[in-house]
Amino acid sequence: MSAVMQQTTAPEKPEYWRWQENTWVDETMNWRDAKIVTCGIDVGSVSSQAVLVCDGKLYGYNSMRTGSNSPDSARNALQGVMDKCGMKLEDIHYVVGTGYGRVNVPFSHKAITEIACHARGANYMGGNKVRTILDMGGQDCKAIHCDEKGKVTNFLMNDKCAAGTGRGMEVISDLMQIPIAELGARSFDVDEEPPAVSSVCVVFAKSEALGLLKAGWTKNKVVASYCQAMAERVVSLMERIGVEKEFFITGGIAKNPGVVKRIEKIIGIEALKTEYDSQIAGALGAALFGYTLVQKGQAKQG
Repeated sequence: MSAVMQQTTAPEKPEYWRWQENTWVDETMNWRDAKIVTCGIDVGSVSSQAVLVCDGKLYGYNSMRTGSNSPDSARNALQGVMDKCGMKLEDIHYVVGTGYGRVNVPFSHKAITEIACHARGANYMGGNKVRTILDMGGQDCKAIHCDEKGKVTNFLMNDKCAAGTGRGMEVISDLMQIPIAELGARSFDVDEEPPAVSSVCVVFAKSEALGLLKAGWTKNKVVASYCQAMAERVVSLMERIGVEKEFFITGGIAKNPGVVKRIEKIIGIEALKTEYDSQIAGALGAALFGYTLVQKGQAKQG
């Protein structure tokens, strides 16, 4: 008689922190009609974006989670949008890399700092009236001033801690077991606005959040407290550089109303709205820089 061994597997743990990846192309455009096709690749610490620009106009993009290494993340991001529109790498005239992994984009012709690219992208997405930009990235936060052409005139950066960044929000999402897309709305579902968590470090903020839950706080109240702390943290950075009325927010946190609305309340200014995905600003700016270089005959191939 033979015994049959039954193998059981533990159920997968829900990934509350996982945000929605997104691929889009403008179906009203035909990239084959374009004289100049350029691409921007933004390899960030948490997400990677590939943006295609045809004759200076946004044509398509792919936004996805950054993988284990920058070269593969760049390839996968670009392949995602090329597959959607039937394009090949040889159809692209110029590629610009940006983000923390910009020097590791194997097929790029040039690398440009993410600060310059976010300013250029915000200028396209929010219009030439944008003057102050808040880029809330995966593991850093930047306050940027630019002129009417999207050229950087001043900036400040805080990258010492993940607090006030996308990664910090992912940690809280997982800790509270609330999908990250729901955190913003849940943060307003409280009887009264709680004080901000006192810690500016994600590790200690996590411990503090657990302590608040044990003390009887609801999950929504803890999330509201963390959103307030994040808002206060980035506003302090913005105040150091000076906030002009026409300000624009880029990065994944721009999709979190719990943080955005609290920032707006503190500074008394409403952020400019856009129809575009806030996460593509850096890659879009890179693609636009590539277009300008090709136009001016300054693009060096290879």
